[in-house]
Amino acid sequence: MKLKDTSKILQKLREVMEKGQCSELPLQAVIVPSSDAHQSEYLAPRDLRRAYISGFTGSAGTAVITQQNAALWTDGRYFLQAEKELDDSWILMKMGLKDTPSIEDWLSQVLPAKSNVGVNPSLYASNSWTKMENSLSKVGHKLLPTTSDAIDAVWDDQPKPPNNPLVLLDDSITGMPIKEKMTALRSEMAKKQADWLIITALDEIAWVLNMRGSDIEFNPVFFAYLMIGTNSVELFINKDLVTEKVKRHLDSMDNISVHDYSSALDFITSTCSLQKVWTFPGSSHAVVSAIPQSNKISTANSPVSMMKAVKNAREIDGMKAANVRDAVALCQYLQWLEETVPQGGVTECSAASKSLEFREKQDKFVSLSFGTISSSGATGSVIHYQPSEEDNRPVTADEIYLCDSGAQYIDGTTDTTRTIHCGNPTDYEKECFTRVLKGHIELSRSVFPAGTKGYMLDTLARMHLWRAGLDYMHGTGHGVGTFLNVHEGPIGMYIGNSGRIVQVASDVEIQPGMVITDEPGYYEDGKFGIRIENAVLCVEADTPYHFSNKKFLTFEPIAYVPIQKKMIAKELLSAEELEWLNNYHAKCLEIVGNELKEQGHSSTLKWLKLQTSAM
Repeated sequence: MKLKDTSKILQKLREVMEKGQCSELPLQAVIVPSSDAHQSEYLAPRDLRRAYISGFTGSAGTAVITQQNAALWTDGRYFLQAEKELDDSWILMKMGLKDTPSIEDWLSQVLPAKSNVGVNPSLYASNSWTKMENSLSKVGHKLLPTTSDAIDAVWDDQPKPPNNPLVLLDDSITGMPIKEKMTALRSEMAKKQADWLIITALDEIAWVLNMRGSDIEFNPVFFAYLMIGTNSVELFINKDLVTEKVKRHLDSMDNISVHDYSSALDFITSTCSLQKVWTFPGSSHAVVSAIPQSNKISTANSPVSMMKAVKNAREIDGMKAANVRDAVALCQYLQWLEETVPQGGVTECSAASKSLEFREKQDKFVSLSFGTISSSGATGSVIHYQPSEEDNRPVTADEIYLCDSGAQYIDGTTDTTRTIHCGNPTDYEKECFTRVLKGHIELSRSVFPAGTKGYMLDTLARMHLWRAGLDYMHGTGHGVGTFLNVHEGPIGMYIGNSGRIVQVASDVEIQPGMVITDEPGYYEDGKFGIRIENAVLCVEADTPYHFSNKKFLTFEPIAYVPIQKKMIAKELLSAEELEWLNNYHAKCLEIVGNELKEQGHSSTLKWLKLQTSAM
């Protein structure tokens, strides 16, 4: 893999910093977050500023450039990838490890006295800004909002903003009309005595308006701001996209006005800020700082994020149906792998292409939900590895193969991981796989009281690995959108030792109707990676007793794809775990088998029967 030489770009950036071209004062350091103006996880090409300046292409990380040094912070999912992609100009800071300094501590160590640190206020979350500003001020440094973006000043061939058409969703798909959503949100505003609710997260805007887009690859969103007042709705968007059909769709709301996307901040400053405004610390500093403190109402999460996370009956039906069709494609894919890999000629890229080929034939398919993680042997230990033609290993019968993939369908979003071996796994590989499986089962069959938060369950998925002195450096689960972002807040299952950037949102209670992933794993550097992932639906548990009328909850899998039996050390499974596995496989055969039969895939149905026979 050829490294990107960032030395000349860094030299140009340092000249911009020294001359004060993007700020009122010369800068001794610049922080480059991995985000856009909406704090999105995945970005449009023009917003890949951190990737441009550093060469590191992972979805999470922050670059910091001083006149003498350049450092990049990222979490455990990306350590190996960052080591491969960063050139000698950069220092890799591994978040979550004991000896890794925070950005503010590192800056305090390397900067001269009374330095100015610049960051684009539109790209930096308000809560992160406050923390950084307070830390730097304690040692005499200043955090300054740049007047323009420093990376844009040196990015000569920066892509243009996307301009893709909007997709309008019928109420039969969303299960809730726009007008009903507006009524519910205004009810929440009334409880907070808020005159305005400012929504900046793109998936939240798409959900409220029952519209989708394609401005960010794999994420069916469009660039916009939405401001809901007590008597009006203000939408800030590329007005060229608002066709007559879109206008009719939006007219179901009373008193909506459409403005140019670029005028959103001016409207907040001139109009919204004069009244009580409901904002969120995860919104950009540019938005939150435009509102006087006296008019600011702040909560950790947007009411939209909570409404969106708890799926309605129609959304649940859609998510289940999408996962069944997706399982058909994955069963065809796994069958193809088992039959083709031993013959030779399969590579990580060709395997990923084949999985897409099977999905594209399914009804209501729109796109993948993220870049397929297709990894063989050593590359499987790179947690978020994506193959390229430059770095494209063969998939052989001698190594473990991991495929983490998903799709966007009109009625739902999927995310499933399976790890297989097309030859003969070693006893050690089988033990590692089985310990991951035991954690997956432990979490899937868990029963817990209402009010439980995601991080409280994370240990269940790790306990069998911990007993053998093993662990993994990523979260155990995340929310999944309904034909929306595959990583959806505010729910999640993360604990500190994962090294992951843990949002405040992971402190949210798990509720019936939420769709979450169950995805423990284990990764051995330079050898293999193992992950088993299903999307699960939170439902009420049927318990024999009812302590103080307290509700108890559990998870119901909605992804039904067989787990390869040859990778399982049966002697390590308890009777209860074996019963769960056999029941799960019986459901795979019943649910996916019926769909295979209906679609006429007799060969794959025969394969599925063998894969799901009782152990």
